[in-house]
Amino acid sequence: MNIILIGMNHRTAPLEIREKLSLSCWNDVNPVKELLKIPHLKEAIYLSTCNRVDVLADAEDTALALDNLKSFVFHHGNLSREEMERCLYVYFDQDAVRHLFRVASSLDSLVMGEPQILGQVKEAYHRAVENKATGLILNKVLHHAFHVAKRVRTETSIAGNAVSVSYAAVELAKKIFGNLEGKTVLLVGAGEMSELAARHLINQGVKRFLIANRTYSRAQQMAEVFRGTAIEFEQLAEKVGEADIVITSTGATGYVITKEMVAKALRRRKNRLLFLIDIAVPRDVEPEAGEIDNVFLYNIDDLQEVVDENIKGRRQEAEKAEAIIEEEVVKCRAWMNSLAVVPTIVSLRGKVEHIIKREIEKSGSWMRNLSDEERNNVEILAASIVNKIIHDPIASLKEESQENGTASYLVAVRRLFKLDIE
Repeated sequence: MNIILIGMNHRTAPLEIREKLSLSCWNDVNPVKELLKIPHLKEAIYLSTCNRVDVLADAEDTALALDNLKSFVFHHGNLSREEMERCLYVYFDQDAVRHLFRVASSLDSLVMGEPQILGQVKEAYHRAVENKATGLILNKVLHHAFHVAKRVRTETSIAGNAVSVSYAAVELAKKIFGNLEGKTVLLVGAGEMSELAARHLINQGVKRFLIANRTYSRAQQMAEVFRGTAIEFEQLAEKVGEADIVITSTGATGYVITKEMVAKALRRRKNRLLFLIDIAVPRDVEPEAGEIDNVFLYNIDDLQEVVDENIKGRRQEAEKAEAIIEEEVVKCRAWMNSLAVVPTIVSLRGKVEHIIKREIEKSGSWMRNLSDEERNNVEILAASIVNKIIHDPIASLKEESQENGTASYLVAVRRLFKLDIE
């Protein structure tokens, strides 16, 4: 194999360096076409996300190609040599394949198990294909990576369970209500956490949102995005009773929802369940509100415990995923090794066919007395005998390519059969 992978990710490089290298504006710079101009590079794929930049390549000469790839990173990222060498990782052959498999399976992601990275890898591959930057090697490796990612998703639960606070809140709501379709949600505070929670809730079938914020115009903006209703902050006490789920994330220094407000709301709701999620620091909901019957109150620490437990679960699933990846790396390596013997097998068969043809032509004087059927039988017999003679060398080449590598076998076969002599 002559595969190289170089890159930077969230573990090796700070955001400001990854931003320099992202080259996200394809209209101005096409990194794939730039890569194809590099000498000794036959195929290339460029993957750029907010958390990583990876270049995967197949090279004629790995040492020379690596120097040129580093220069590409250095010039296009406007990085100093020191920055580049400090942040860059380099993998070769099966290590490069393993890294790609881990990336596609989301084991190398900032949030392990997130599904977006596989789509980003597929998009990078499609870009490379469109630019005619892939061939036999990278096409095979990338399709194998997609197969590995599917196996990991199917055979493990690495993508299961909530690993963000807002998603954990929605999962808890599902456990309490079962089905969230038809539920009314009150968002108190119109920040990022509320938005994330709202998006998760929409995915669960929630259609009615009430949005309260101290700055009413911001509540209106968010209401437009989620097709909800903006309410004045002063209406909060009366609107709590209309909601089944209340999510608070304001920057207030005191409680914006008190025990008394919740008690009155519950009476108006005729004691139907009320779920309060307080993800603000300091807290927005008076803790004693959770003591009321049919009221479920969770704060950010409660949710973080759920998240931490789920992350622990994902790490356990990651061990299963790593085993799958190692199994698939072995398969990919065997395929790569088998490619090395193909030219020799083709040459050997070609030489044998040439010998058979030449010797039959030499025997033309006596073979002219044979019928067409007899002549055909002689040719079949000659080919059969020679194919049986070369069967064992070819079988041994294939077997060794799967297990140990074939350098010494290839040299021996080519010398024995003089395949390098024109």
